[in-house]
Amino acid sequence: MKIAFLTPEYPHSKTGSSGGIGTSIKNLAVGLIAQGCSVRVLVYGQKEEGIFDDNGITVQQIRNVKFKGLSWWLTRKKLERLIHQLYVQNEIDLVEAPDWTGITSFIQPRKCPIVIRLHGSDTYFCHLDHRPVQWVHRFHERRSLQNADALLSVSQFTADLTNEVFGLHKEFAIIPNAIDVDLFNSNDNSNVNKTILYFGSLIRKKGLLELPFIFNEVVKTMPEAKLVLIGKDVPDIISGNPSTWVMMQSLFTKEALPNVKYLGSVPYAEIQKQIELATVCVFPSFAEALPVSWLEALAMHKAIVASNIGWAREIIEDEVEGFLVHPTHHEAYADRINVLLNNPNLLLTFGAAARNKAEENFSIEVISKKNLEFYNSVSKKIK
Repeated sequence: MKIAFLTPEYPHSKTGSSGGIGTSIKNLAVGLIAQGCSVRVLVYGQKEEGIFDDNGITVQQIRNVKFKGLSWWLTRKKLERLIHQLYVQNEIDLVEAPDWTGITSFIQPRKCPIVIRLHGSDTYFCHLDHRPVQWVHRFHERRSLQNADALLSVSQFTADLTNEVFGLHKEFAIIPNAIDVDLFNSNDNSNVNKTILYFGSLIRKKGLLELPFIFNEVVKTMPEAKLVLIGKDVPDIISGNPSTWVMMQSLFTKEALPNVKYLGSVPYAEIQKQIELATVCVFPSFAEALPVSWLEALAMHKAIVASNIGWAREIIEDEVEGFLVHPTHHEAYADRINVLLNNPNLLLTFGAAARNKAEENFSIEVISKKNLEFYNSVSKKIK
């Protein structure tokens, strides 16, 4: 089968920076190629047009059309023509796009099926983050969901909440994101160096303004504990502050701050090394769909202390692979971290369960097979 992914991001030096959507697409693409599929990634919003090969994945760069007031429409029509052309030339059988900002809202390429996968729309994240959503984003996102030939979601929580916030009653197939369990693996899970690792964007919705208060509590009972932060520093959308990291620094106590190390953004290959060096991984997020970073920590045999909100229970079972605590419960969250830092045997038990969960539920091989079955069913239904 010939699958195309329409996306605003893809993790490659030629296509610019990428977040979780791009990483999940690449992981899935690798798995689909191993299943005998061909994969083309259509990356819009690029500075230049181009096509290149990325280890068997055809990556096509697409420039948006610039025309004041009509760029959104003309870009969608450009993408529509391209998808139709690829379909009639037998280059693709199906297109998958994310729900974010509803890029497919006015794309109707005749016979080519369009699948929308929920990674979390702007409307969805604004709801979780208690922020107003731009009406234009909500309009396009809702229209893209209504017009899709088939719908996927990376978690049941995201599917249910998406139906709620858009007032829809759609059926979603649930297929989670995938992780390369061979790449993210560790031969050494004996680190008891009291290092707590967070990796991901430094942003309010991921609980980064709660993490200082949590770490302050950790240091009260474990003064030698260290906190390592990895990820892009993001402006705070609510306060307007250009740096979440600057905001965080003012929230640490004078005892805790010297024990905090912010490494900024690091190359993707470096993340594995940093996970291996950590004792515990923490993710105090308020808003996710099904984060790849959590899967990477699982695959690396790491015990996790994470949010207990919605999607989290579809990744981690409390007291099996880690602990789930609400991010605003600072003392309880810190207590769970300290329990792990003080208990090497529990770290090993949780770490082994985490690795097993990653292999059985989130490996590229397992997830790509599920996706291929779904794509085939959509293609047969449309024909």
